[in-house]
Amino acid sequence: MPAQIVRAHPVGYSDPGSLIEDLAVGVLVLGRLGDVVFANTLASAILAPIDAAGLTLDALGKELVRIGRWSTEAAAALCRITAAGSDRPCVVEENEGRALALTARARNDGGWVVTLDDVTHHRAANRIDQRDGLTGLASRGELDERLKAFLAAVQREGGQAALVCLDLDRFKAVNDTLGHPVGDALLKMVAQRLRSAVREGDVVARLGGDEFAILQIGGEQPQAADALARRLVDLIGRTYVAQGHMLNIGTSVGIALVPEDGLSADTLLRNADLALYRAKADGRGTFRFFKPEMDERMQARRGLEIDLRKALALKEFELVYQPQTRIEGDTVVGFEALLRWRHPDRGLVSPADFIPLAEEIGLITPIGEWVLRTACREAALWPDSITIAVNLSAVQFRGSRLLDTVTSALAGSGLAAARLELEITEGALLEDTDAVLAVLNGLRELGVRVSMDDFGTGYSSLSYLQKFPFDKIKIDQSFVRSMASDRDSAAIIRAVTSLGSSFGMTTIAEGVETPEQLARIRAEGCTEAQGYLISRPLTPEAARAFIAARVA
Repeated sequence: MPAQIVRAHPVGYSDPGSLIEDLAVGVLVLGRLGDVVFANTLASAILAPIDAAGLTLDALGKELVRIGRWSTEAAAALCRITAAGSDRPCVVEENEGRALALTARARNDGGWVVTLDDVTHHRAANRIDQRDGLTGLASRGELDERLKAFLAAVQREGGQAALVCLDLDRFKAVNDTLGHPVGDALLKMVAQRLRSAVREGDVVARLGGDEFAILQIGGEQPQAADALARRLVDLIGRTYVAQGHMLNIGTSVGIALVPEDGLSADTLLRNADLALYRAKADGRGTFRFFKPEMDERMQARRGLEIDLRKALALKEFELVYQPQTRIEGDTVVGFEALLRWRHPDRGLVSPADFIPLAEEIGLITPIGEWVLRTACREAALWPDSITIAVNLSAVQFRGSRLLDTVTSALAGSGLAAARLELEITEGALLEDTDAVLAVLNGLRELGVRVSMDDFGTGYSSLSYLQKFPFDKIKIDQSFVRSMASDRDSAAIIRAVTSLGSSFGMTTIAEGVETPEQLARIRAEGCTEAQGYLISRPLTPEAARAFIAARVA
């Protein structure tokens, strides 16, 4: 009996029935908590007898495995599609032979739209000699067929191979700034370099977008794969000239070995993808071999992602406020709002663990908006002389909604614009200078103060002081900690305070923990300080008490 259709109306769909029911693919709409809030008729038929209503993708996959419809590899692929957040279909095969192409697209409210397309007949019609239309490389289908045939031979006769997955670093910036014709020309050049790097008999495929794979057959492994990966990182990273543009990109590479890392195509692709993910996390422009603990880390990351998607709705976030004081006179001038995630089971989760993940999966914008609005409402309760500093992610800063969000937060709280200070890291300024300058000028027109956070840790900090209208420079705590033993750190602080004075900018040192550090930054001309010596971050109630005590 077919599963019942979930008739909930998700955000962004005024009439799901009329918009989605007639589509030729199954559609699942996931809410912000990761659960299915709507399924069209075709999706219900594809998944029957499982009723997807209220299930997460993980729970849905487990149910399909339990009834024998799907393999554990197929269920894992279903769980991964929202982590990848890619429009490129991931094809899974059911145990009965039907093939489904899965895609996931993020929604603005933190949910997802997942499609399930029955491609069984189309897949059967695809012959092994199909090629990628743009580059002439093997298609994803051809790679899959060749890989399966090779693995079958390995199980009969033995043998070694490596599956090498790679994607291009900084390719999106080329497409976005120079256009798809230049991007396509670049992909063709990359394909030529990939062909030149492999041996006869190896399979080079384009998986889609800027993702490629190489099946390196034979050779002494892992030495052969190691040599190939090094060759690829060097070769792909060399300068290109495409349609009159000089372009510099790089590549990250993940490697899974046959037979050590799997004897099924799905398992090898999954493991090579995990290794690729690790290479990107380790700084890009490098390669990594698959290790079993990568799967454990990915499962842990997936669990953290699921919990993070729920945290805002379940009100698990909170803000604490760390005082900032003027060194001369020791008066409170403001507070910095710091985000904390108090998970019911994990306890207090470090921002270093969840902020990068929130940026990666598109949650940083709604979380950042909550921080901004909450901080402005709290600061409106303080004396008019005290400011509130809020950190902006690079993702938020480059978004189109920032000025509207700031305007709305100020209006909703009644906080004067001059009392709001937005802290921006150098990473937010690295691309598209004209657009960055427009946003900064827009904030200045609102009357909001702007400071550069973690000054001195990047590559071009000094040039930004001349280009952009900052009100404050925040000296990174690493310099404060090491200034007693490192002459360079002390010299940097001295130079920054001098520059700040020349440009009319306030300088604040963070991470001040001892009287000796405070004395040193005062001697170097720093005007403000923040750190444990003054106070640890405080709850809203404690911050109000701190203000009352210091003012009294």
